[in-house]
Amino acid sequence: MLKTAAHKTKKRNLRCGRFLLAIGERTYVMGILNRTPDSFSDGALFMDESTALRHARKMAAEGADIIDVGGESTRPGSDPVSTEEELKRTIPIIKRLSKELTIPISVDTSKHEVAFEAIKAGASIVNDITALRKDTKMANVISDSDVAVCLMHMKGTPKNMQENPVYVDLMKEIIAGLEESINVALKSGISGDRIIVDPGIGFGKTTEHNLQIIKHLSELTVLDKPILIGTSRKSFIGNMLKKDVSERLMGTLATSVVAIMNGADIIRVHDIKETLDAAKMVDAVKREWTQC
Repeated sequence: MLKTAAHKTKKRNLRCGRFLLAIGERTYVMGILNRTPDSFSDGALFMDESTALRHARKMAAEGADIIDVGGESTRPGSDPVSTEEELKRTIPIIKRLSKELTIPISVDTSKHEVAFEAIKAGASIVNDITALRKDTKMANVISDSDVAVCLMHMKGTPKNMQENPVYVDLMKEIIAGLEESINVALKSGISGDRIIVDPGIGFGKTTEHNLQIIKHLSELTVLDKPILIGTSRKSFIGNMLKKDVSERLMGTLATSVVAIMNGADIIRVHDIKETLDAAKMVDAVKREWTQC
């Protein structure tokens, strides 16, 4: 039988703290928990701690494999928050969730102080949108632990990343940037089985760039790392479908399905149940399962 890119699934273990994820056996779904007043999709919805905890528990009950907790908005044009504020928004939640839930908790941060405290509180993954490029102490904090790191490609900063981003060769530049960050991680002592890569949908990319990334995502497999992708409710979906944020579920599912077929191992989303159903069906086709 002719083997296409959709059938080439490499199995490997991803070590993240006390958890071991069998990458390649199925798609993992990461649930988003934003504790920010200004995130593009759910800003201010989960600033109350009890509300945030209920939502995290709900996502876990619906089948989320990972919960990603963020305390600083990274939407286009956003301003950074202080370390103290980010700690206040994330650490109490991570501490509670890591004790209650039996799935990895991820912290979405680019500050080494927040990563350090989050790891102490029980986080198993550090999701760094700057891919170890901004905070020179981040790599050492992660290296001194046993947690995983997600390295994301971004052109510019959240404040200016959407100001006319230009690429000569989009995928080649993304791969080169991620490869550089992988080398930084490895040289800092972070083992290769603790590294995830993310092409950074919407982070210094136009609508056309985002569509190209999803179409050519399989090219990232040259990095030999698990691939995470997050298209959930993003503006390029709204641009294509002329839909408001609250109406982008179908667009999110469509892009997630194509991404999984093209090599994505982890899908970062707001809507857990619907994404899990879609991922299970894609896995059944892609991996030629007879049982789900």
